[in-house]
Amino acid sequence: MNKTAKQRRPPLKKTINASSFLVPYKSLTEVLEDHKLASLGDTYVNFVYSLALSQKNRKPIGVKVKGSILAEALRRAGLREHVSSSMSCHDLADAVEALLVYSWLNECVTLDESVRMLMRSEDPVEGLRQLLERIKSRITLS
Repeated sequence: MNKTAKQRRPPLKKTINASSFLVPYKSLTEVLEDHKLASLGDTYVNFVYSLALSQKNRKPIGVKVKGSILAEALRRAGLREHVSSSMSCHDLADAVEALLVYSWLNECVTLDESVRMLMRSEDPVEGLRQLLERIKSRITLS
């Protein structure tokens, strides 16, 4: 698409009413431990990361982000203290997925911002850590 056509296009308005399907969360822990939200977040995280790789490599790329990468990013972002100590690596990955989609649905972070942050880092754990820290600083739950 040429630049002129892009400039004429009106900005997209968000049409998703997250309050129609999200429960009211009282704490960050509740978000991190919501398995249904993690299920939606799984697809969202893979989509965001695939977009980042596609832009970085200038060709379409679809990937599934490994749970071990997500779990390590959660640890490095200082979010481990907000979840049960008995959580497995898979559970920690689910927590990241839940938080990332929650933060997008609640407009704590945009899709573009997430993609840009992941593109800038050569290491997926580091890119996700930075994104999680940004979300942690913006989220308004206790």
